[in-house]
This record gives sequence, C-alpha cells and structure tokens, in this order.
Amino acid sequence: MSTAVQKSQTEGINEKQSEIVDYLESRVEEGKCYFKSKFMSEELGMSSKEIGTNMLRLSERCERLSIEKWSYASATTWKVTSPE
Repeated sequence: MSTAVQKSQTEGINEKQSEIVDYLESRVEEGKCYFKSKFMSEELGMSSKEIGTNMLRLSERCERLSIEKWSYASATTWKVTSPE
C-alpha cells in the first residue's frame, strides 16, 4: 500500500491508535481475530482503559480494519477483521 493511501486511511487517529492498528493488522494477517484489552495492554505498554477507549474510537474511524466490541468476560474482547 502506498504511503499516500495509507496516510489517507489513518487520518483522524492519534499515535497510540496508529500503534494499535499496526499491532492488530499484523495479528489479523496471522489469522487471529479476537483480542482482549488486558492482553493487548501488556504487549503495547498501555493501560486496559487506554486500549478500550482507543479501540472504541477506532471502531468508528479506522477504515483499514473492522473492529467490533464482542463480549466481556474478565476483560473486553474485540473482534477484528479486514474490511470486506
């Protein structure tokens, strides 16, 4: 993907959100699609609250991934897929 196209798809998101998108994209490419905020926070060095807040914003703004709040069982679980 060209830098211009990638930049246009990430406008309106901050640095932490961009870091989360990069993390998620690499895992979605590996075939994973469910992510718990508490485990993401450990790997990304952010709090679970930061992850949850940013994931909610990304679910509305990110065109590169489809992000859906899936369930809650000891931590919020997010379903993440490539857009169709």
